[in-house]
Amino acid sequence: MAYDVAIIGAGIAGASLAAEIAPHARVLLLEAEDRAGYHSTGRSAAFWSESYGGPAIQPLTTASGAPLRDGGYLEPMGSVHIGRADEAGTIDAFLAEFEGTGVELRAVDPQALIPGLRPEWTLGVLEPSCEYIDVGALHGDMLATAKRAGAVLHTDAGLLSARREAGRWLLETRAGAFEANVLVNAAGAWADPVAGMAGVTPLGITPYRRTIMQLKTDPAPAPLSPMVAHIGGSFYWKPEAGGRLWLSPHDEIETPPCDAQPEDLDVALAIDRFEHVVDWRIEKLEHKWAGLRSFAPDRLPVYGFAQDAPGFFWCAGQGGFGIQTAPAAAQLAAALLLGNTPDPAVAAIDPATYSPARFGG
Repeated sequence: MAYDVAIIGAGIAGASLAAEIAPHARVLLLEAEDRAGYHSTGRSAAFWSESYGGPAIQPLTTASGAPLRDGGYLEPMGSVHIGRADEAGTIDAFLAEFEGTGVELRAVDPQALIPGLRPEWTLGVLEPSCEYIDVGALHGDMLATAKRAGAVLHTDAGLLSARREAGRWLLETRAGAFEANVLVNAAGAWADPVAGMAGVTPLGITPYRRTIMQLKTDPAPAPLSPMVAHIGGSFYWKPEAGGRLWLSPHDEIETPPCDAQPEDLDVALAIDRFEHVVDWRIEKLEHKWAGLRSFAPDRLPVYGFAQDAPGFFWCAGQGGFGIQTAPAAAQLAAALLLGNTPDPAVAAIDPATYSPARFGG
């Protein structure tokens, strides 16, 4: 069967875009794994933070807040960015870069907010809008919305080849052959290899491994306690259901696209950093995992048609913020792909910021 749009990758990027465009086009979703969202989407740290990713990402995050909240995917948590006295300049720069954006950030005493915090951690910035995000529900609902609108999902459908012929893409996959007018690259860590397969110049989208672990601690995180993140970017943790804690060393280890697994050294590093921040006792390391975060060279996502290949559309490079920006990013990308007027929720966001044209070619 021929489709208007074939999307490579059914993680949050592909699923949310499919949900947006399926009412207006015949959409095919091709997922290489046996289930959608196996890699980055299914291994998210699961929070929504307007400051995460920096001020160029913030408009997408903020615009996504209302639909995520209205859909019941967010739950209040708050976060505290902490530092030592010698990191005052980093704190000041952080506050300055979000000045005038509407993101609420205010200086606080972290010692009053985090029980057992060691005395050298004297600086803090509270971000009260930070929330939990139900990633599984969001991703599942995006796929269901796309399916109801007529989109077709094939799993175990890794791309084998793609060529442009007579204005259409001819695709060979492990699930068979397909045709589409437009090919969307939403392949996450595999975005550059997919581009190369289609004869499109890769953009330098690079995967990085991020490690997370679940701990049982004494004391357990208090109910309604905030997420805690180092202003210098060497750790973060967040409370989870059942009095557990999710901890990451905030690592970014460049790696080929793969089924990422946690390394013992990164787990040990995270625990060591945690023990230098609070005097809590770790009772048990209950679970550990790793996921891939994929960045373009300037660390901004890429949405738009390729400069060197007709009908090839980039929807990739979403780093670690693809889930928290999913509604707005999908609305913006859908308008570019379909040639429609952007939804009012994203009309003020300049799509040129995320265009592949910024890389030339």
